[in-house]
Amino acid sequence: MRMLRAGLTNPAIRVTVSNMKFIVALAMCLALCPSAQAATSASIAPSLSPNRLHAKSALTLTIHYTSNEAGLPTPLRRAILRLPAGLSLDIPTLRSCGLAQLQAHGASGCPAQSAIGHGYALVAGSLGSQIATERVSLLAFLGPPRNLQPTFDILSQGYKPIGAQFVLSATNLPASAPYGEELVMSLPPIPTVPNEPDASILTFSLTIGASEPRHRHGATTVIVPSRCPPGGLPFAAEFSYADGSVSSAFATTPCPR
Repeated sequence: MRMLRAGLTNPAIRVTVSNMKFIVALAMCLALCPSAQAATSASIAPSLSPNRLHAKSALTLTIHYTSNEAGLPTPLRRAILRLPAGLSLDIPTLRSCGLAQLQAHGASGCPAQSAIGHGYALVAGSLGSQIATERVSLLAFLGPPRNLQPTFDILSQGYKPIGAQFVLSATNLPASAPYGEELVMSLPPIPTVPNEPDASILTFSLTIGASEPRHRHGATTVIVPSRCPPGGLPFAAEFSYADGSVSSAFATTPCPR
């Protein structure tokens, strides 16, 4: 006991013990910290139709999620989508659909003028010993303002084999240059069957606005910027997952002609 106490008072041994604690803490962080555990990566692919300066266009943003390990991507919980400066949404008729109304009655409970886009998602989940995939339809609606900021709600409807049905809520906020606005989107868990993990999103593709010449009078459209920076129009995204990890993605579209 005296040797143990004497050893603990030796400065050289104290440094060694401190170093060991640091190494253990570093190893735990590398194993558990979200920044080190990038189990899922994402890529974004934006496109404008038509892609002309100051045109009334439709914006399609497709996101792919990939697992960096064996198995499915980690379920998504939050996404921030940053749009180029000057890109704006033209909504001639401002009619909104509340989140509670959308959840209770679906798309039929919303005014037709509140619809601003559509798309699809591919969802996958474990059903016992098998992995099942499902194509889910997406319908986007203008929601009521929140803290004077525009909001959007995206209704997803799936049927078999998972039956994924949920509502995504997004708030439109100002963004720092070279971006103009950002959509901050929250995603709820997508349950599958009891005692199995939540489902994961493999692909998320959403088109906002109607492109020329398809847009009808009074339809919502995306206005392409009147100027384009060198290199193209920049897009960016940040994603947060259920395990606490994060990832980011960047893309540009060619400058409109």
